Amino acid sequence: GAPSCSGSRSVPCEFPRSRSESSGDEDDDDDEEEEEEEEEMEGDGAARFGTDDGEHDSDDDRERMINLTELTPYILCSICKGYFIDATTITECLHTFCKSCIVRHFYYSNRCPKCNIVVHQTQPLYNIRPDRQLQDIVYKLVVNLEEREKKQMHDFYKERGLEVPKPAVPQPVPPSRGRPRKVLGSVFRIPPELDISILLEFIGANEGTGNFKPLEKKFVRVSGEATIGHVEKFLRRKMDLDPTCQVDIICGDHLLEHYQTLREIRQVIGESAVQDGLLVLHYGLVVSPL
Repeated sequence: GAPSCSGSRSVPCEFPRSRSESSGDEDDDDDEEEEEEEEEMEGDGAARFGTDDGEHDSDDDRERMINLTELTPYILCSICKGYFIDATTITECLHTFCKSCIVRHFYYSNRCPKCNIVVHQTQPLYNIRPDRQLQDIVYKLVVNLEEREKKQMHDFYKERGLEVPKPAVPQPVPPSRGRPRKVLGSVFRIPPELDISILLEFIGANEGTGNFKPLEKKFVRVSGEATIGHVEKFLRRKMDLDPTCQVDIICGDHLLEHYQTLREIRQVIGESAVQDGLLVLHYGLVVSPL
């Protein structure tokens, strides 16, 4: 009834035999001794590593349960303070946010909300990428989060009479013979006709211009064939300007005319009009005399 050590075994007693008896059974004895040694080694190994029945692994080998609150700082969006939905990472600084949050933020700023680094001078949306692995981790950690998000998206489209978008299914790549080709993903490219980047700087307005909406995006990429007249129409529409308000657009020390194209202005005025690759235009608001 006393407990025995793990891996211990009883060894049968053996009586000595004569040389003549052992000589005939030499091969059998060797086989039996090898089998006994293997059994002893297996028993000793089980005792060393604790793998016998009834034995448990040490505390260090056990899985440690982690509370979700310990991981919360790593799976929360710093803009909306909620769990990541469509996790999207800025390639410049590797900070991650919800896709809708960071896209909405870039309407007003071209800097990272967390570290304030300039993501892109004119189009910060070029430097964000979806982080599907992180999103999968969030969905596995937070119970029912994925199901709730899918239901909300379904209800959103149904309430507005829109077709619910179907999840993209990866298409199988047909096998090719010979040297495998490198498959490139879809890469967004700037259209070649948008060859001029401009920076619109506000220089103020005189009294009587009334209330106007500040320009949200001062970095714009347009065609070099666009004229100053097009720029003025853009400013009037975005700022909700009154028709009586006059818009003066200046580049350097030159007051620009409506018919001048951006490419012509850049060529005539030269490098003094360019800052970090951007054509800098200043605009002011003046009340037209009656």
